[in-house]
Amino acid sequence: MMSMYRTYSAAGKLGLNASVFRATKSANTITSFVDGAEDGLSHSHLKKQNYLFDVATLSDKEELVGAELRILRKTPEDFRKTLAGVYDMKLYSCLTAGQAPRLLQSRRLDVRYWEKTPGWEAFDVWKVFKFLHPAQLCFELQVTSRRSKLDVDPRQVGFGRKGRPPHERALLVVFTRTRKRENLFSEMRGKIKSSEGSDEEGRLRFKARRKKRTPFSNRHGKRHGKKSKSRCSKKPLHVNFKQLGWDDWIIAPLDYEAYHCEGVCDFPLRSHLEPTNHAIIQTLMNSMDPNSTPPSCCVPTKLTPISILYIDAGNNVVYKQYEDMVVESCGCR
Repeated sequence: MMSMYRTYSAAGKLGLNASVFRATKSANTITSFVDGAEDGLSHSHLKKQNYLFDVATLSDKEELVGAELRILRKTPEDFRKTLAGVYDMKLYSCLTAGQAPRLLQSRRLDVRYWEKTPGWEAFDVWKVFKFLHPAQLCFELQVTSRRSKLDVDPRQVGFGRKGRPPHERALLVVFTRTRKRENLFSEMRGKIKSSEGSDEEGRLRFKARRKKRTPFSNRHGKRHGKKSKSRCSKKPLHVNFKQLGWDDWIIAPLDYEAYHCEGVCDFPLRSHLEPTNHAIIQTLMNSMDPNSTPPSCCVPTKLTPISILYIDAGNNVVYKQYEDMVVESCGCR
């Protein structure tokens, strides 16, 4: 997920963020679920390898637009015992007990030069979600030798799970599109509710951290309440999530430049401020009688999104694009 965040963030800096998401089926949120199954006894032969995911935390308010199962293929310790050749990998769904497995996808695995090219295998599993919204998903991986036509233990060709750290376990990556604009406070509420439900001490610790925060001054040393005599323009506003007390659930970025709008909208209004007709009239009235009409306000006229990688209330790693996070331009309204 961190690699995905870096890739999309780099694209965002080049102005490609929107197109990248269009390429991923118009998603603006990517949630990862870690495999919860085990291989069992190491000496027993596996005809199929199971992968199990708890997806109960997926919101029904989000439109599902894609899903992938990603399994890391590594060189096994006994690689020399593995016969070089071509294998067929078949992925099945196993939604409920007693139900016949359904083939989702098949592909070829060539291990002739495989020792030097380990990597992630990605399977499209969107079919499972099209008509069902299960709380748990189960998948079965079957590997068959094209030479002998016999099933091979998936661990022999690099899909063993024993001793793997969490970041190397199989992932179910779900692409969703939020139907409404979301804000960070909804995630904060989810984290607080999660703490209240499972850990009273954690909830109090979260509140204590928030109490320690003090008001910021901007980079020029001016307090927010102090009026500026300069004309309306974009000013620096550096946001540090650790100082906000959000670093316990936001993974990246740790900080970013948000900017803010500051200054006066006095008569005559400059064209680059793109004032509305109402702002022009209001400013004109204020210039004639300041006591009768307040001046128009210096506000953001263009905002752009940033992407945030965080841990949600279900302890899943989520990549989400949040709109209206960075001020690009200011104007009078």
